[in-house]
Amino acid sequence: MKRTIVALLVLCVCFAPAAWGQKYTCPATVNWTEFHTIDMQRWNPCEKVLGIDNVGGLQVKWSYPIGRTDGSPMVAYGVVYIGTNSGRLYAFKASTGKKLWSYQTASGTNHSSPAIANGVVYFGSTDGLVYALKAGSGEKVWSYATAANVESSPTVVHGVVYIGSDDGSVYALDASSGAKLWSYATGGAVNSIPAVMKGVVYVGSSDNNLYALDATTGAKLWNYTTGGWANSPAIAKDVVYFSSNDNNLYALDASTGAKLWSYNIGGFYPQSSSPAVANGVVYIGSGDGNVYAVNAHTGVGLWSYETGNNVGDSPAVANGVVYVATYNWVFYALHAKTGVLLWSDWLSGGAISSSPAVANGEVYVASTNGNVYAFGLP
Repeated sequence: MKRTIVALLVLCVCFAPAAWGQKYTCPATVNWTEFHTIDMQRWNPCEKVLGIDNVGGLQVKWSYPIGRTDGSPMVAYGVVYIGTNSGRLYAFKASTGKKLWSYQTASGTNHSSPAIANGVVYFGSTDGLVYALKAGSGEKVWSYATAANVESSPTVVHGVVYIGSDDGSVYALDASSGAKLWSYATGGAVNSIPAVMKGVVYVGSSDNNLYALDATTGAKLWNYTTGGWANSPAIAKDVVYFSSNDNNLYALDASTGAKLWSYNIGGFYPQSSSPAVANGVVYIGSGDGNVYAVNAHTGVGLWSYETGNNVGDSPAVANGVVYVATYNWVFYALHAKTGVLLWSDWLSGGAISSSPAVANGEVYVASTNGNVYAFGLP
């Protein structure tokens, strides 16, 4: 494995531009409640326990056999939630890994990563349903039937659940009742996870388009066409970032859809990684085996780290560290500014097709070897 530094001379001015400075009031308990987490960017600005100085000491705190999963864990108020390929959703005590409850869907697979809001857990299933369960007990609150598999993960904003379906539509559902508020039909399956900001829903489709929809009405505001399947977007500073199966990372003006820049991230496999954005840098995995760091404003490459296998899952960023998993069974922690390897762990027996969540000094990730893991300091 090797690390490649690109545009080294601009590194010092690219990681702390004043325009990207942002202050957060961090609660005592930090949560990672949905795939995008804070501000739709896949980063946790409130993580203060783990950092570049001690992440090398990470070790497995607990693991639990749940069967194969391609979903990503979420954590809220001391509980970890994750779905499995057998159609079961689990809830574990975050500190010990004790199983609190599980819920079996009617049939299908839960590729969908759950979202937690106001004491309710929302997720989709390949049985075509969107589910809402009580976070404390796993009791079903409601379900909503779409016309095909639901592999998209939900985003919950202002009492509305936004989610895509393989039937080609994006749905807005009332979070309390599951009643459909609106739907928008694209020209292909919607596995993309919606990102919602300032009253607009941004979502990709297999029809090669990234869509911007009015969050209240579902009316199309604009679309941008790429040369391949458009993946899940992230948003920062009124810019939408997403990858496409045409092997490019795109930055679009969030208001107009105008392209600001694109960056080729290569790839021998279809791109599926969603970007993480933190402190003016976009981090993304690629099917060419690399993790890339790109200046969010200019699109200039900063560094890349070669893993040796497909990086199909989305990185997470917290306190100067980029966490990313690969299909070669290895889980990495990289220095966010330089790409230097800080720590890695080989999860025996399976690829990792789960994106990590970082909260309160622990990192949660699942493997196709059938286990969900919690990593922390001794």
